[in-house]
Formats: sequence, C-alpha cells, structure tokens
Amino acid sequence: MRLRNFFLLGAAALATASPPSAETEEDITRENTYFNDKKVPPILELTPTNYKEEMKKSKFLMVKHFSPWCGHCQEFLPTFQTLYEYYYTSKPVGKDADFTEFYDFRFAELNCVAYADLCTENKVAAWPTTILFEDGEPVVTFRGVKHISVLSGAVEDALEKVKPNTRPKNVELPEPGDKTSPGAKAEVEKTEKVDAKGKETEKEVVKGTEKEKETETSTAANADASSEGKATPKKAYTVSYNTPAQKVAAKPANPNPKGLSVPLTWEMFQNMVTLTQEPWFVKFYAPWCHHCQAMAPNWEQLAKEMKGKLNIGEVNCDRDTRLCKELRVRGYPSIMFFKGGEKVEYEGLRGLGDFVQYAENAIDLSSGVPDVDFDSFKALEEKEEVIFLYFYDHATTSEDFLSLERYPLSLIGKAKLVKTRDPKLYDRYKITTWPRLIVSREGRPTYYTPLAPREMRDTRMVLNWMKSVWLPLVPELTPTNAREIMDGKIVVLGILNRENEDSFRGAIREMKSAANEWMDKQIQLFQIHRQDLRDAKQLRIEEAEDRGDQRALRNAKNIRINMDRSDSKEATFAWVDGTFWQRWIRTTYGIDAKDGDRVIINDEDKRRYWDQTSTGNPIVPSRTSILETLNKVTANPPKLKPKLTISTVEKMFFDIKMTFKEHPYLSMGCILGIAFGLFQWLMGRTTRRARGHFKLEEGVGMKESKPSTLFGGSSNSATKAD
Repeated sequence: MRLRNFFLLGAAALATASPPSAETEEDITRENTYFNDKKVPPILELTPTNYKEEMKKSKFLMVKHFSPWCGHCQEFLPTFQTLYEYYYTSKPVGKDADFTEFYDFRFAELNCVAYADLCTENKVAAWPTTILFEDGEPVVTFRGVKHISVLSGAVEDALEKVKPNTRPKNVELPEPGDKTSPGAKAEVEKTEKVDAKGKETEKEVVKGTEKEKETETSTAANADASSEGKATPKKAYTVSYNTPAQKVAAKPANPNPKGLSVPLTWEMFQNMVTLTQEPWFVKFYAPWCHHCQAMAPNWEQLAKEMKGKLNIGEVNCDRDTRLCKELRVRGYPSIMFFKGGEKVEYEGLRGLGDFVQYAENAIDLSSGVPDVDFDSFKALEEKEEVIFLYFYDHATTSEDFLSLERYPLSLIGKAKLVKTRDPKLYDRYKITTWPRLIVSREGRPTYYTPLAPREMRDTRMVLNWMKSVWLPLVPELTPTNAREIMDGKIVVLGILNRENEDSFRGAIREMKSAANEWMDKQIQLFQIHRQDLRDAKQLRIEEAEDRGDQRALRNAKNIRINMDRSDSKEATFAWVDGTFWQRWIRTTYGIDAKDGDRVIINDEDKRRYWDQTSTGNPIVPSRTSILETLNKVTANPPKLKPKLTISTVEKMFFDIKMTFKEHPYLSMGCILGIAFGLFQWLMGRTTRRARGHFKLEEGVGMKESKPSTLFGGSSNSATKAD
C-alpha cells in the first residue's frame, strides 16, 4: 500500500522550506558541476511555491518528473543531467551568446514523491516522465528512460523554431555521464600530445647539462615539476572527466550498524523511512501492552541478528499517536515492513525464528526483481516451491517495469518473483506475447490470463490473482495461513507425522500426485464444458441460417459463453502436523494422530467433513483413496454423508446465520413478510374483540327504544312458540 498521506505530509514539510530565490542563479545547498571546463549551476528544482512563476519566466522549459527511489529514474539521471550541462554550455552558431538567454530555454526537475499534486496536474502516471513546455503548455511528452539523442531531437526542434538557422547541422552529443562534448574532447587529447612532446624535450635538455651542475639541475627540475603540477590543474581536471570513477554512485549507508532497534519519531520516520529507499522492519507498540512487553526480548535479539543487514525500528504509539493513526495501526503490537513508499503488514508468529526468517526473505525480495536465464531458473525451481515468472522483451516499457517493482513486498514469505527474456524459457512455457506473467508451482505453470497492457499494470488485479495462486500445491497448514487455505474451499487435509521421515515423504509424494491429477482432470472438464457450450452456440447459428431467420441468427451470435464457476467450490490440498496439533485434531475431527497418517476432506464453510471412503474405511494418504472419495464429495449433492465439526444445535444456528449472510435480501424479505402477517393477525383479533363489545353497548340503546321487540314482545313470543 502506498503511503500517500506521508507523501503529502512530506510535501507540506518541504513546502514550508524557503525556495531558491528567483534572482539567485545558483543554489548554494547543492554543488555546481563542470562541463567543457565551464561551471554549470544546479538544475532548477520546481516546488509548489515557485512552479507558476518559473513556468512564466521562459518560453521553453523541459521538466523531468521523477521519484528519488525509482530505479528507472536513477538510470535516467545521468542522461538528463548531461543533456542539461551540454546545452547550458553550448553556443549558437556564429554568435557568442548565452544559451539560456538567447533561446529562452531552460531545464528543471520535479520530485513527484514530495510534490505529488503537481505531477498529478501534469498527468504524470509513471516515472520518469519528461515534458517539454512551451509558454506553460506541454508540447512533447517522453515516458520512461529515453536516449539522449531522442531528447536532443525535441530540444533542437524547439530551438530551430524560436531562432532559425542558429543550430549546427550535425549535433555531436556526449555520452551520459561525460563531462566534455566530443569536439572539446578531441581538442583536449591534441593538447595533451603537444604537452607530452614538450616534456620530452625538456628532459633531454636536462640530461645534456654539465655534471658539476647535476645537483642544482635536479633540484630545479623537481621545482619545475612541482610548479608544473600546480600550474596545470585545468588539464588534470579535464582528463579526470573521462575516468570511470565519475560515474560510480555513492554506496548506501550500512544498515543497522549497531544492531539496535531505533526509536522513531514522526519526523525521523518521514526522513529515514518514508522518503528513502532503505528497507525498514518496524514495530508499533504501547508501553502498557502486555503482548508488547512479552515480544520485546525477541525484537531486541532480532535487531542484533540483523546487524549490518536490515534496519530495525520501533514506534511508541502513546507518544506518536499521529504517526500510528496515519498508518492505521489497529492493535498492539503491529509490525510492518517498509521500503520507500510501500509497506506490508507482518502477519506471522512472534517468535525470534519467525522474525529472522521473514526479515531474510524481505531483504532478498526488496532488493528488486532479478533477471534469470534457463539454467538459473531451473536451479531456482529446486529450492523454491512457488515462483512467479515475468516474461518481457525489448518492447516492454518502463511503465510495465514500474508496476512490476510494486509486487515483491506483497510476496515476502510467500513466493519468489523473477523476470526473464531468455528464448529457452519462452519456448518452455510457449510464450508468444509480452509482457506475460505465470506462476510455477512444483514445475506446474498457471498463467495470468489478462493480456491487455492496462490489465498487466493493474496492481490490484494482479495481486488478487497472485494471492489466489501463491500457495504451494500441498502447503502446510499453520495459524497464519489457516483462513487462507480453509475458507471458501473444500480442502483435502493430510494429518501427518513429520517425525517419521520415510512415511512423511511418501505421504507428501502421494498427496502431490493426487493434487496434480485432480488439477489435470478439472482442466479437462473445464475444456469439455467450454467446448459443449461452443457447440451448442454453433448449432443455434446453423439452425438460424438454415431457416433464414436473421433475428434468430443475431441472437445466436450474441450468445456469450459463460464459464463462471463461482457456484462451485475449489478443491485444494494441504497437510498438518498431527503431533503438534494433536489436541485440535482430536476435538474437531475426533481423530487420534497416534493411530497413523490419515486424510480428511473438510468443508469449513458448512462446518462438515468426510473421513471415510465409500466402503467405510478411513481415508489414507494414497492417490487412489483420495481421488475416489473426492469425486463423490464434490458431486452435487455429495454422494457421501458428512460429519459435523459442531453440535446439532450449533449447526442449526449456524445455518440460520449463513442463510442471512448468503441471502441477506431474501432473508430480510421473509422476516418482514412474517412480521407483517403476524401484525395483521393480531390487529384483526383486536378489532373483532372491539367490535363485539361495541354491538353490546349499541344493543343497550336499542333496548330502550324497542323494549317490546327485545324483551317479551309479540315477536319474541312468536319466535319462542315456533
């Protein structure tokens, strides 16, 4: 998840700092550079306070939009810097004029992490993005890392437009990182050769002097050499431009040098975590929290274990409530891993071994997405159960790579992510379009089906798919992944004893074989069902064509083949350590792990399970036993009677609860209907009673007006006589 709030807060903090004065040509907080022996001031930095003003100052302004931690931006940095230095020091043809003033053309850069709003206004969707503005309006946009010649072409077009016939016909551009243009470099080399000849002549003259003056001459020669070294710093400086040392980036500081957990305040967190590319493992706690106190020794030991490897920090949420609120800390302790503007919450156990294992995986994945070839990927398959493989080619854009860099943090402790452009791997997985993403589990590929560029860059969509396939074929059931494995699925759960290595390996091998065969069968059934639907559609089309019914033909062609399988549950496989979870297994499923390896088929959503085959025998870790029973369990309705993991009364209330959850509107309608019917019945009963009492009172009134009729009159007597 991106820390947008921290970016905005960081932007606000940076905005409060005084921007460079418009009248000041040089920024004293940054060093000047030199190109062709000419001093070049630091490139203009745009901020919310000076953005509009600087846009109005020049007719042309080329702006690089970047992020400090973006790998592609770091790669593009020397290209744009050299482009700026080259043009800043260049002269119009036949005129001794300043480039910036003559062409009214400047260069600038905009930090999209600190000033996200400005980049959003410029419709910057990926980094780096270079935009050429003319009179404040964008005219040319370059997305991604571009060669210096591409950018120079746009610059030359703009210069020719504003000042025709003032540019050279052939522009000789330097390489990114160079400090001299090709023409100036040739002149420097020529000068060096002349100086070398002069030195040789001088040495010969010194050798021809008389012996009695040898000491004096030697002293003079040393003095001349010393004075020559001071008098020609220009030549030495020029030569040093072409050394590789100028292009080597400064090494990052050694992480966690003291092996301690660093207490972080809001300001420190901003400067050291959010706005940097350094990885951090941070706990959020409260001093009064008993769980935090119990975890403290393991956290201190983790910091010692990660000395020189990973930064470890801690935040007191009683003191820095603002920071914890921004990060949405919901309980104590909460543990999160950060890298730049990304974070992922740690959901594992709190033992030292669990912390260390997660931290080592985090260090590995946070270093970026490595490239692999056919041989290295084959070696990786032997070590990793789940590997996500990203295929790319020469046409893959920087936006694609930028979206790819967002996934590793979410995969910490889950799977490995690598990328490749090896043709052998293309052939192995039959890849014909790029970019493409697959997951390999035990050598079995599963493909990410969307192919559109927008869908390949949709982080949420890709991560949802990754979550659905990042478990191994037969993972171990643990407290951290229990919900992920059990909820919404029918799970073939092996209850195994890992202490018996031979039996354990054989059981895992049988379960993996059953899992592979089951998946193959489901794919075949899916393909058969899809083909049946296609055949049915084709029959309708042919029937309509035979009858010449155009309306029926259009309707038949518009039939969509719906392969939605949301109504059917997925069957997955897992195993659990029967010795460690012996009590839970006995109380939930009534199975004693001491009786040997067993298998149950569990339906957690309906609180039911199956532990016997159709013959009444226990299900064992055998491919035949598992598949035979699974086919009958997944039938609709199941052909085998299940057992319940809860009592009958609990099951009744659970069914009512699930009915409300699965069909809320229908359930609410039924309740309202019953309530309305009951209300009508009660109202009718009350009304009838009220009306009966009213008639009696009304009769009393009539008695007074017609006493003979009601009490002993002729009519009454006649009736009685009858």
